[in-house]
Amino acid sequence: MLKVGLTGGIASGKSAVGEMFVALGAHLVQADRIAHSLMQPGEPVYNEVVRHFGRGVLNPDGSVNRTKLAEAAFGSAEGGDRVSRIEELNRIVHPQVLRSQEEWMRAISFQDPKGEAIVEAALILEAGAGKRFDRLIVVTCDPEHRVERFASRQKIDLDTARKEVTRRMAAQLPDEEKVKAADYVIDNCGTLEHTRGEVREIWEKLKAEATKS
Repeated sequence: MLKVGLTGGIASGKSAVGEMFVALGAHLVQADRIAHSLMQPGEPVYNEVVRHFGRGVLNPDGSVNRTKLAEAAFGSAEGGDRVSRIEELNRIVHPQVLRSQEEWMRAISFQDPKGEAIVEAALILEAGAGKRFDRLIVVTCDPEHRVERFASRQKIDLDTARKEVTRRMAAQLPDEEKVKAADYVIDNCGTLEHTRGEVREIWEKLKAEATKS
């Protein structure tokens, strides 16, 4: 089985690319969904998040309010006095997410020994997890497209989206650094059909490698 990491900065379009690979036959898991499940009330990660960041990041029902947690972790979007605590959050969440990813890939290797298991995660390189994969795909996009996508996804205005995207990008490696570590790069600034074409080309190469493995 071929282990593939799929990464890229905020609002680069990783999820859309991941869905395209799934449509072609890949197995895929999203680190964001793993993290979400680990932050359910009663889970060890949930308890640690509350201990470090306080009950102010919770909804009235006790569940984690991801917007409030992002504000607490990334610091002030306005560039005020609040300091980024993203590394603190990552130290709590990343080890458990990586463990869950490994368990998922082991399960897929039994289910489909000649298949392709793709882990979609924004912080593969930042977490030092690049060597866990046989191949790494990086999705890139220019800043303005990111802002527009983020604004549409969050249903916020462009100025607010631009501040938030800038704030979050500051906690991630620049695209230039990600590209240096990549086996394949997908430019996701064009049309969906153009991106699908790039995905299909890479998919054929991944299939060939998985068959040999």
